[in-house]
Amino acid sequence: MTQKDLKDRRFYKAKQEAKFAKDLTPQTLQTQSKSYKLAFQDNEFLLREELRPVRFQLELLKPEMLLDEAKVASTLVVYGSARIPSPDKADALLAAATDDRSRTIAERLKANSHYYDEARKLGQLASSCGIKDEHGNRHFVVCSGGGPSIMEAANRGARDVGADTIGLNIVLPHEQAPNEYVTPDLSFQFHYFALRKMHFLLRARAVAVFPGGFGTFDEFFELLTLVQTGKIEPMPILLFGKAFWERVINFEELMLEGVISPKDLDLFQFVETAEDAWREISIFYELEACD
Repeated sequence: MTQKDLKDRRFYKAKQEAKFAKDLTPQTLQTQSKSYKLAFQDNEFLLREELRPVRFQLELLKPEMLLDEAKVASTLVVYGSARIPSPDKADALLAAATDDRSRTIAERLKANSHYYDEARKLGQLASSCGIKDEHGNRHFVVCSGGGPSIMEAANRGARDVGADTIGLNIVLPHEQAPNEYVTPDLSFQFHYFALRKMHFLLRARAVAVFPGGFGTFDEFFELLTLVQTGKIEPMPILLFGKAFWERVINFEELMLEGVISPKDLDLFQFVETAEDAWREISIFYELEACD
């Protein structure tokens, strides 16, 4: 038996079989029936209710394979609002306010607009100081939800220093598209929130949580629960803006009510700047100082 005999495939690849089916199949009533389509090319079949478990598997597998191929070993995940404007757009919101309530909202959005700059700086720091091991695997690759505002800023910071950056978008009833700073080959779209949230944390080695709304709270509290219950190992969980978080969530009262323990307050820490956040990550992982 020759070396060629040992290595050659015995079956055609699925891509080749699909080409055969397209090029060689005669056009008859039978071959034009939906039942005759190859199952993996039959979108109508794949979208049936009974195929949900298969779609779950595909949505888990596709990003996993492509991130492996891109040698993304770990990520710095950035959660945060899709509504906080960049500083240069904050004044326009204020000018557009028509009553006291909208003016108060615009003023607070303007006050929080500096977090856009901090998220961008954090993206720059993580991408400049991130680690590449001897096998070319990359660590602390910036990963966001791929949307606007804080997410855009984090991806933009990575792009500023020429680094790849990940965006995990989700299909929503209203228009939603990846921001322009996500690396095209690392831009993913999800149907299932559960699978998207899983991919946020599969490679996460630190999570930065900026001021945000329901989506940010959902992702943040799920992360806290996973660490609290021991489902994942502790990692730096960095809350940007102590004043914001203590105004919207009374962590101390949760502890005093007895529904969380005092040690649960140590699962996260407050930071105000990108430099503060990267310093905490560096201390946690004993990283060398980055110029």
